[in-house]
Amino acid sequence: MFLNNSFGKNLDILQRTMDVSMIRQDVLANNIANADTPNFKRTDVNFEAELKRALDSESVSSRLPAALTNEKHIPFCRTRNYRDVQPRRVLDYLSQSDNNGNNVDTEQESMLLLQNQLRYDLLARSVANQFSRLNIVLR
Repeated sequence: MFLNNSFGKNLDILQRTMDVSMIRQDVLANNIANADTPNFKRTDVNFEAELKRALDSESVSSRLPAALTNEKHIPFCRTRNYRDVQPRRVLDYLSQSDNNGNNVDTEQESMLLLQNQLRYDLLARSVANQFSRLNIVLR
């Protein structure tokens, strides 16, 4: 019912981002738990950049429509649905901080864990604000 308007879209994006924050919390906790494991590579979650790209594609395609007159033409302004964006776990092979092949920096991971928790709290407050606005409108 609400997904066809901006309220529903905002709420859907907030919910998806909160879900990704929960996944990221597990990934960061796993990184910290394996900080002393030899040859362990830290994992990160890639989502926000892909979501931004999908949301930007909606605005670009509406400004610059491209006509395909031949099936061999390459579409350059293809709209990407933000609902198709899924979080991906990415291994970090590029950095190495220990001699045993482990690249987990516990201080950095702890900072990222706190940052992720603060982001989740902010998203939860944003969802609460969305519903309080809806409650005001319905009164």
